Amino acid sequence: MRKIDKEVADAYYRKRVTHIVVYLTIWFVVSFGVVMFAEPLSKYTINGMPFHYFMGAQGSLLVFVVLLFVNAVRSDQVDREFGIDEEANERLGSGKAIDH
Repeated sequence: MRKIDKEVADAYYRKRVTHIVVYLTIWFVVSFGVVMFAEPLSKYTINGMPFHYFMGAQGSLLVFVVLLFVNAVRSDQVDREFGIDEEANERLGSGKAIDH
């Protein structure tokens, strides 16, 4: 298994943690922020439903699913940026080790 410099590993995890904090912040605002400001947001409607009701019923779930896909795409980009090869990891995990 290839060793990674500590500075590179720290930069990788710092970037991943930053992304996770951003996604959790968006999730928190969408899930709880809308509820906290339900009364002022009730004058806006989506498909005939008040905005806060729509976000509680469907909107927050849609945002959550979108965040999952965004996280997957950004994680792959960060992995490529730091030279992490997913196929090599799968080969190593399946017992077919190859020197690299």
